[in-house]
Amino acid sequence: MSEEILVNVTPQETRVAVLHLGSVQELHIERAQCRGLVSNLYMGRVVRVLPGMQSAFIDIGLERAAFLHVADIWEERHGAEPERPIEQILHEGQSLMVQVIKDPLGTKGARLSTQISFAGRYLVYLPQESHIGISQKIEGEEEREQLRQKLHRLMPEDATGGFIVRTMAETAEDAEMQADIDYLRRLWSSIQSRGNCAAPCLLYQDLDLSLRVLRDFVNRDTSRILIDSRETYQRMAEFAQNYTAAVLDKLQHYGADRPLFDLHAIEEEIAKALGRRVDLKSGGYLIIDQTEALTTVDVNTGGFVGARNFDDTIFKTNLEAAQSIARQLRLRNLGGIVIIDFIDMDNAGHQEAVLTELKKTLARDPTRTTVSGFSALGLVEMTRKRTRESLAHILCEPCPTCAGRGEIRTAQTVCYDVLREILREARQFDAREYRIVASQNVIDLFLDEESDSLAQLIDFIGKPVSMQVETTYPQEQYDIILL
Repeated sequence: MSEEILVNVTPQETRVAVLHLGSVQELHIERAQCRGLVSNLYMGRVVRVLPGMQSAFIDIGLERAAFLHVADIWEERHGAEPERPIEQILHEGQSLMVQVIKDPLGTKGARLSTQISFAGRYLVYLPQESHIGISQKIEGEEEREQLRQKLHRLMPEDATGGFIVRTMAETAEDAEMQADIDYLRRLWSSIQSRGNCAAPCLLYQDLDLSLRVLRDFVNRDTSRILIDSRETYQRMAEFAQNYTAAVLDKLQHYGADRPLFDLHAIEEEIAKALGRRVDLKSGGYLIIDQTEALTTVDVNTGGFVGARNFDDTIFKTNLEAAQSIARQLRLRNLGGIVIIDFIDMDNAGHQEAVLTELKKTLARDPTRTTVSGFSALGLVEMTRKRTRESLAHILCEPCPTCAGRGEIRTAQTVCYDVLREILREARQFDAREYRIVASQNVIDLFLDEESDSLAQLIDFIGKPVSMQVETTYPQEQYDIILL
């Protein structure tokens, strides 16, 4: 019983922290004005079919059209019947029931699927399928077969659709699984009754974050769930009473004066999780950079010199880094392609040990990960399934000065741009005078180090140039005014 879940609720947002042995492993944030869309079900309208990409854009009522690839279209096939191209399946203006499988990310719209699924606490319901699957994390073949037989026994004779047994079903009682089956079938029935609405329209919205805690986050290691809102505590208790009775005893209302997240230093962890640098206890550190295409992690020894020789220093730093990287990916919710640049190791045994440690720590992550091992360049390539925005994308926005680049042009570079711009203007227009409006740093440079350059330009164009400081301008911004 080494895990705790903290739920902090305000009218504006709900925040959930998952702690393992007192250390924060996951942070989830849901804001009232922009709830996540994953698992939501819509009646959408096809607005464009792209045969060359074998995909389509679907209007589901959002700001941007959502994306549907042919691989995510469910069709009932018989025998060896081949898959049809998307232009034979969809046409513009067609109404289509779709489910969101990935939230909009950056400039990309939501990702959709027509293969519908609904998660309960112990089961995932697949109304279009007929088979029973078992979670891959349940490895024992005997246990898998027992769960399959139990589900067959509990399903009503008139049941349609298929199920996937989740890992939490390993310890579930028959009555709990039966309740899950009934709940999921009732849910699908109510959605079907709303299926004749005019597209685009919302058919089903997934549970809010506080209730998803009970469905998705609680496991056999969870000792307690602390909630700092009495109203939310009562809602969660009512939900648990009806659907997840085994969790009810773990719920506790936190009513002390000191904020719950302050008590467990969660605010500090959030601040650290937004930084590029992550310090390791040994003195080494990680540099984590997130881009739209992938995330890179660079491992450095820093001030760690404690081992007997340099090879041991590198090996111990990489071992500690492997544990920290797995935690940081989960904490920051970094998904997609991840490239890890461990410190170079000549010893193949050390490489294997670091890789094993990384996989072992990643095994605790409920999100699916795959590790490809060391590449020819000595980099570890891996992927982590991405379904929602990362912590940084939720809490931050691109810097208005550097537009997310992380750097800006120097004042000297801007000065030279200004000189070239004045020269262009002088060749096109016969102005009486030119005025430079720029930031303090740029004007200071013109008055000091670049004063000769400006004087040469004034002599060349034969017109006076004046300067004006605009305190609201960032360093890269300037204007040339013709007087």
